[in-house]
Amino acid sequence: MVSASDLTRGAATATRVVPDQGLAYTTLGAPVNIDRILEAVTEHVADARGLDLTVIIDDVEPLLAEHGPDAVKELLEGVHVRVTDCQSRVVVGCSFRERTAASLGEVFDPVTDIERIDHSVAGALDALRGDDPTTFGYVRRHWTEAREGIERCDRNYPQAKQVHAVLSDPETTPRTLGMTLSGLVSLGVLDTWSETVGPTRYDLTAYEPARLWAVGATLAVDGDGGSHED
Repeated sequence: MVSASDLTRGAATATRVVPDQGLAYTTLGAPVNIDRILEAVTEHVADARGLDLTVIIDDVEPLLAEHGPDAVKELLEGVHVRVTDCQSRVVVGCSFRERTAASLGEVFDPVTDIERIDHSVAGALDALRGDDPTTFGYVRRHWTEAREGIERCDRNYPQAKQVHAVLSDPETTPRTLGMTLSGLVSLGVLDTWSETVGPTRYDLTAYEPARLWAVGATLAVDGDGGSHED
């Protein structure tokens, strides 16, 4: 396990190995960088060849904040290369903070990459599921298509049918997409435009992509029988 955190004082590296060598715990002080993390992993991989190996790296958020998504991708690729000869599993921890929230989607796919998540949106999803299970069901099934429509639509205040019109090969109808968008409004992902009569218009200027990422990740974890808690 490699603990790489900007909360650790000093630049020293400290490693503790339990007596049976089943666990090696390395703490890296600031500054956090790719080479230091990879060196810490490499030191222990040679003794683990042929064993079931789990590499845990926590927390990559400082690296994401200081060097961006490409640096985190480089780190993950480097770790995978170093554990290729082992029966290995790599687990990466990343704090959800406002300063890096917008970049998470460039590194981690909310559907396939997340096993555990601790985010306040879980409470909002539970409330929606209890208060309006039909709308919750639409959000759970169609949130990715809603994201595509929101991000491809060039209107600031479209109706659901206008968002639907930009989709390629949609599974939704304008009505079911509208239900999904309504659910996302209740989850704080976007807003409605109040200065209108007739069909609801959605305020895409209020769109929060990082919050929608958290919605998707939470739904994926819940659907896999996982836990919302870190």
